[in-house]
Amino acid sequence: MAKPLLCLAFFCASLWWFATSAAGLRLELTHLNAKDSCTAEERLRRAIERTHRRLASTGGVAAPVRWSEMQYVAEYRIGDPPQRAEAIVDTGSNLIWTQCATCRPGCFGQNLSFYDPSRSRTAQPVACNGTACALGSETQCTRDRSACAVLTAYGAGAIAGVLGTEVFTFGSRNVSLAFGCVTASRLTPGSLDGASGIIGLGRGALSLVSQLGDTKFSYCLTPYLRDAVNPSHLFVGASAGLDGDAPVTSVLFAENPTDYPFSTFYYLPLVGMTVGSAKLAIAAAAFGLRQVATGVWAGGVLIDSGSPFTSLVDAAYQALRAELVRQLGASLVQPQIEGLDLCVARGDAGTVVPPLVLHFGGGGGDVVVPPENYWGPVDTATDCMVLFNSAARPGATLPMNETTIIGNYMQQDMHLLYDLGNGVLSFQPADCSAM
Repeated sequence: MAKPLLCLAFFCASLWWFATSAAGLRLELTHLNAKDSCTAEERLRRAIERTHRRLASTGGVAAPVRWSEMQYVAEYRIGDPPQRAEAIVDTGSNLIWTQCATCRPGCFGQNLSFYDPSRSRTAQPVACNGTACALGSETQCTRDRSACAVLTAYGAGAIAGVLGTEVFTFGSRNVSLAFGCVTASRLTPGSLDGASGIIGLGRGALSLVSQLGDTKFSYCLTPYLRDAVNPSHLFVGASAGLDGDAPVTSVLFAENPTDYPFSTFYYLPLVGMTVGSAKLAIAAAAFGLRQVATGVWAGGVLIDSGSPFTSLVDAAYQALRAELVRQLGASLVQPQIEGLDLCVARGDAGTVVPPLVLHFGGGGGDVVVPPENYWGPVDTATDCMVLFNSAARPGATLPMNETTIIGNYMQQDMHLLYDLGNGVLSFQPADCSAM
């Protein structure tokens, strides 16, 4: 993970595809947590632990992915006759891949049987000189040029295999996609929570959105601490759009670097923040993206559907913390869990914590973040801020220790439309459980 990206168990979800091609793809996301007996506090603590480990291991340059505990897992079928598979849907990477039956010892365990291309009439390998082999940075010819190899590094490890094409069935829609048939994986145990692989929704040519020829997708995430039953939704293609009377804030995406994996991400032109009525003294340059070495970029602001909590660059975090300390005063209590900074008595966050406002440049507007989208109940006695300092975690290094990531906890009950054709991201407050 250059890695924003870790996904959290309480955000775990199972996606069921049920639309036709005429209407685009509509995905229903059901929280896997709805089936367990975890309390909201236990879910939040799991997420905090995962976030700390993620921020401690996101140095270097590698494609990000949301690992465990905040994942959206899509159920689909692959091949003819169809074989069941599950994949994490990831906006921070491009490659579609699944573990295959030839995966060597050491491949991670999964809930379903490994995909076996020898059992499918529609499985086809991609040749070294095949068009698909030249589409992404995740692919390259094997040394003997006998096949097109896939190799991708994540914050939790790496996967390798060969590129092929296959028929994927999402609900009633069949599509032919290039994908990685993974034969070797070295990933942190539990990274994919039993899923078979990943479906990338990034900007690259091998992502699902790009291969379908679509230019927009949207999602609306239900509050997983307050609503673990009603589904969230992801829409791809013609079905993606905003509706209702709620106001919409539209922001132009910031320009992406051309270097992989930074070219995969969705950068935003955040220029400042206000908490309550106090505009924070943060230089806009604190959120700027800059090149720190050949092919390596630091800073910038990523919007990420899979990363659990938001992390701010140090200058922004310190300014926010100082102002909250001033405003909350005697309402603050001692944190009971290591790694947390600011806390109030359980149940007080909704009344004493002010909203946070994100100010976007480039002609964009403001997005209001309610207290419940950056504070949460961590135990029976306290509500705490679940927004972290990118630079404060042990082992944090460039480029991610200077990068701001807007995580999905901050995006709850917000319908987000990624209009890639026009380079615009739109935010609309919504009751996501009612969609």
